[in-house]
Amino acid sequence: MARRGLDLSEFMPRSELVVERVRVTKPRFSIIDTHTHFGPLVLGENYADRYDTAREVERFKEAGVKRVVNLEVVWGEGLDRLLRKIHLFEDFITTFSSIDVTKLAEPTFETYVRRTLKEAKEKGVRGLKFWKDVGLSKKDRDGRYIALDDPRLKVIWETAAELGLIVLHHVADPVAFFKSIDQYNERFEELARVPAWSFCDPELYTFAQLMEQQEAMIRENPSTTFIIAHGGSYSENLGRVSKWLDQYPNMYIDIAARLAEFGRQPYTSRAFFQKHQDRILFGIDATAGQALNYQPYFEFLETWNEYFDYSPAQVPGQGRWKIYGIGLEDAILEKIYHKNAERLGL
Repeated sequence: MARRGLDLSEFMPRSELVVERVRVTKPRFSIIDTHTHFGPLVLGENYADRYDTAREVERFKEAGVKRVVNLEVVWGEGLDRLLRKIHLFEDFITTFSSIDVTKLAEPTFETYVRRTLKEAKEKGVRGLKFWKDVGLSKKDRDGRYIALDDPRLKVIWETAAELGLIVLHHVADPVAFFKSIDQYNERFEELARVPAWSFCDPELYTFAQLMEQQEAMIRENPSTTFIIAHGGSYSENLGRVSKWLDQYPNMYIDIAARLAEFGRQPYTSRAFFQKHQDRILFGIDATAGQALNYQPYFEFLETWNEYFDYSPAQVPGQGRWKIYGIGLEDAILEKIYHKNAERLGL
């Protein structure tokens, strides 16, 4: 007997679709994961006690990874502590550090930036990591939210270029996170579960403003190599990302944590990956000590599989839909899996 009403949280449909599915457990080529975390950004200040570095390196290698890029918002003693945790495995773990942007109103900020970045490079850091808190939560001492294209930050981008450091920036979260949590929001379940992820707040920069700032930052610093994380911030609109990549040769993207977006638009994604095959980096947003969900990425990139899960969760966290493979050619796969990263020295 049919029920007259059903709460959304109880809705767990089981697909009756029968289609052929090619199983992929290892990548066709070895990979460099350019978006991982081994420090406090995801794991918290007690991160050193939460995983065994040697065991984590083995887990990544077992998944087909030959090297990872460790992205952490640390500097000074925080960076030293992180490097001590991973120092026996620096041939496998490349580290990006950061800088305290809340100091930008101080008269010695430029000196601080140059000294800190030079010291970081001398310690083996290969690039800089900036997170969405620049733009969405951090303020300078005047109480203003720090914009990505604030001219006072230019010394960071210029010094990075001078030192040969790459800048990887997580600028914005999904577009839906900037909209009301209502019946029209496609990420309703996720935001209802974690309301703190919502940026629908009139005091904050809008998504459109962040995209304008992001573009200005890249445009006004052509000598700096920027990797814009999570599909260039706008994986819901690959046409827009494609235009940026066409306009700005210093811009790259990674695909970390946006498999749900790429995979639900397979025709558009395939064309995008073919066109920009030299500017796309592999990554999944993996974290030391946590489950590694590589398999659906391999399946998406390598097969023509239809309507499969991008997440092992019963209710997928990034949208209640399934994805499709885009069957990339080997030459493109090899670039995305590791050659593009190697060309950048990662």
